[in-house]
Amino acid sequence: MHTTPFFRLAGGLLLFALPALARADALNGADTAWILTATALVLFMTLPGLSLFYGGLVRSRNILSVLMQCFAIACGASLLWLVCGYSLAFTEGNGFIGGLSKAMFAGIGEDSLSGTIPETLFAMFQMTFAIITPALIVGAFAERARFATMLVFSMLWLLAVYIPITHWVWGGGWLGQMGLLDFAGGTVVHITAGVGALVAALVIGKRKGFPDYAMPPHNLTMTVTGAGMLWVGWFGFNAGSALAANGDAGMAMLVTHISAAAGSLAWMMMEWIRHGKPSVLGIVTGMVAGLGTITPASGFVGPGGALVIGLSAGVVCYYATQAIKQKFKIDDSLDVFPVHGVGGILGTLFAGIFVSDQLGVFSGQGYNEGMAMGSQLGVQAIGVVATLSYTALVTFVLLKVLDVIMGLRVTPEEETVGLDISLHDERGYDL
Repeated sequence: MHTTPFFRLAGGLLLFALPALARADALNGADTAWILTATALVLFMTLPGLSLFYGGLVRSRNILSVLMQCFAIACGASLLWLVCGYSLAFTEGNGFIGGLSKAMFAGIGEDSLSGTIPETLFAMFQMTFAIITPALIVGAFAERARFATMLVFSMLWLLAVYIPITHWVWGGGWLGQMGLLDFAGGTVVHITAGVGALVAALVIGKRKGFPDYAMPPHNLTMTVTGAGMLWVGWFGFNAGSALAANGDAGMAMLVTHISAAAGSLAWMMMEWIRHGKPSVLGIVTGMVAGLGTITPASGFVGPGGALVIGLSAGVVCYYATQAIKQKFKIDDSLDVFPVHGVGGILGTLFAGIFVSDQLGVFSGQGYNEGMAMGSQLGVQAIGVVATLSYTALVTFVLLKVLDVIMGLRVTPEEETVGLDISLHDERGYDL
């Protein structure tokens, strides 16, 4: 059978178009639209969610200092991510750190893909995680840290702690190769931020008057507003980590919500039982504990497991908060370690249990081939210990060096006046 010139021409055009068609098929519009939305939600968690949540918890003379710290960290982390952060976290290197082949986003254009989404979008989504993690640590040294030192510390910490551990877990590093389950950042975000905060609180020391004088939040309305933004934004944080608009994202969103609700009510009930009244501060703190604890497990567990995780988070993180402040007298001002650090540890370990598909109504997706509960828990424990140890050591060294070079604390007089006036020459309120 002879082909006509028309069919030869059509066939040639089809062959010419095949590479473009393949690229179009590889880019999934639904996945891209969802991750665009999720990226905006995660940035919304820091600006304005975390800013308002933390801002309401400090005293009125320090409100602007907290907002300034969160805003400045967001800007600085974004530029550091562009210059080298993304490349060191997500390119091939070794088990510890990536390389610099994509520094300044080299080679990443509009047609570059990461899975089914543009690589520009993947890089931006991960940037929002790099923004919120050092911003969480702000709560540990609120009301007494020098702004310049805080900003330098945050950037160095991002480079020396967050980026390597991100590579360990998500960038092809040694923990990911071992099979660590961390869907959205139990180790990468919450343990690193929590442990970094604890070390910072110990090194920088207590606020004047702690623990002898009450230092209540100056604006709980602001805190609850920020908490609501965090809850909604967390759907982008966890469900977005599926990197697709699929069933994994749907389940991650569902279990995130269940754990937040359970953590809120569990913390509220603990306060109600122990102190006779439920507090607004307690219910929103329990929400954050529930959200942080479900984060590493959110892509692996089912609704039943999420219920147990959330309830456990509310109770365990409540007692951890009481112990840090009352027993150990550590001035982790806004409870970063007992909520995020303890929650991250708890959730990372629970992920190794509730991922099992043999737990009836509490079952999850099931273990990867070759894994069972014991072996998976072993990997999870290694991930927790390695992240905790490395973060504590590097954070301690950074703070000690910066204390010698720049000084960590404001003067006692500046602390008494308030950081808004002493560091920024502005007031949050005209009274």
